Amino acid sequence: MPSSSFSLFPFAVTFPLFFAFIALAADPSSCNNPIQMVKVQNWIDGKEGDLYNGMTAKFGTSLPEKADKTLRAPAVPSKPLDCCAASTTKLTGSVALCARGTCDFTTKASFAVSGGATSVLMINDSEDVFEIQCSNDSKVDIPIPVVEVTKSTGDALNNFITSGKKVEILLYAPTRPIVDYSVGFLWLMSVGTLTCASLWPDITARDEDEGYEKGSSNAEKENSEDIVNIDVKGAIVFVITASTFLLLLFFFMSSWFIWVLIVVFCLGGIEGMHTCIVSLTLSKCPSCGQKTLNLPVVGEVSVFSLVVLLFCLAFAIAWAATRKSSFSWFGQDALGICLMITVLQLARLPNIKVATVLLCCAFVYDIFWVFISPKIFQKSVMITVAKGDNAGGEAIPMLLRFPRLTDPWGGYDMIGFGDILFPGLLVSFARRFDKETNKGILGGYFLWLVIGYAMGLCFTYMGLYMMKGHGQPALLYLVPCTLGVTVILALIRGDLKTLWSYNPDSSSAGADSDA
Repeated sequence: MPSSSFSLFPFAVTFPLFFAFIALAADPSSCNNPIQMVKVQNWIDGKEGDLYNGMTAKFGTSLPEKADKTLRAPAVPSKPLDCCAASTTKLTGSVALCARGTCDFTTKASFAVSGGATSVLMINDSEDVFEIQCSNDSKVDIPIPVVEVTKSTGDALNNFITSGKKVEILLYAPTRPIVDYSVGFLWLMSVGTLTCASLWPDITARDEDEGYEKGSSNAEKENSEDIVNIDVKGAIVFVITASTFLLLLFFFMSSWFIWVLIVVFCLGGIEGMHTCIVSLTLSKCPSCGQKTLNLPVVGEVSVFSLVVLLFCLAFAIAWAATRKSSFSWFGQDALGICLMITVLQLARLPNIKVATVLLCCAFVYDIFWVFISPKIFQKSVMITVAKGDNAGGEAIPMLLRFPRLTDPWGGYDMIGFGDILFPGLLVSFARRFDKETNKGILGGYFLWLVIGYAMGLCFTYMGLYMMKGHGQPALLYLVPCTLGVTVILALIRGDLKTLWSYNPDSSSAGADSDA
């Protein structure tokens, strides 16, 4: 057992380092202060105005997290506006407005300090903010907060001031919560979609009187002509094609390209939602589809199916028209979930050999385009495309998202379709294998893969927060937690050889001959 004097040594070292770090974070002479995202609250002639966003510089003092811990002060544009000389207007007790250009930022801040300003708003010349650093990494004594805002924010404040109105500003920097409730909802949606898609043939089984398995097999036979069985070659080609398409999005993403993706997503979502609603309704009420109607060109169609199709079409159009609204996430998620459920009914893995090739390729694909691509393209290709950075900030629609409920900065937590579809193919295969080989819940693979997928998502979000919100390749965690679980269980149970070369067609044929 270590002595008490030795056990106190780490604390004796850690505490001075800890307080030294805090001192560095608030050190006005440091050029390496932590960046803070800032809320710029303002009042125009005493009436509260729009809330703007900004970002602190690498120098200057830090801002409090809460608005009630700071005071509002009048906004005064410096003269000259670029703050590259002592201001001829009185800055004492004010928030100095300084335009970018002519001299470096530390010089601007120094002149604002000498004029008595309580803080500085650096107005950028474009609609973005960047990391403001010291010139030549030299230490400067800037004992006030320095905040950068966009050109439109600066123009709006200057316009109010030049029109004779009194503008007051309050700066604070709320932090993002470590865990937001949206993660839980997104986790439930992802696990629920994957589970629902795997059980969909059971859910939509029509023959309730003669047993669950027979009904589900009838439903599967009706759609057997549309089913695509993925092989090894197809798995490799698919991942290569996905990489090519991702690069095209990265280099040529624009507003018109986003519209192409929106149209494709809507078409797929309409088909998916129509299929889900019709199959689920007819499984519970077969008579609903009996009334038909003859249409030109199309021929005879079910009235119920036509009504559902028109509803799905209207739903998709409404989502596309309001996709930038705060509530549009609901429509996007509804279309996306229905699309993924339908895809997982049509695309299937025949055995673990193909699953291993597909998921291992997807594993490398995800890691490469998130973590390695910045070394080649200076940006993470996957994260740039997902956020829509090259398309005016409009993200691609091929993802589920949920609003951050407790985050003062708003935004969404999201997960790409591939992070559900790739593991979903394996989980769906496990469900079919369990049914065809008459394995029970605990003795089969389906339940354990759903649990593995759920745990893999938890690990993904843990990694996300440990890396301070940097996008994570979810398949880095999901593949080991699904494919890895399958292989380990199969080795323990002695099923690996069967699963590796499993042929569902020969299995079903053998079952029929035995009957």
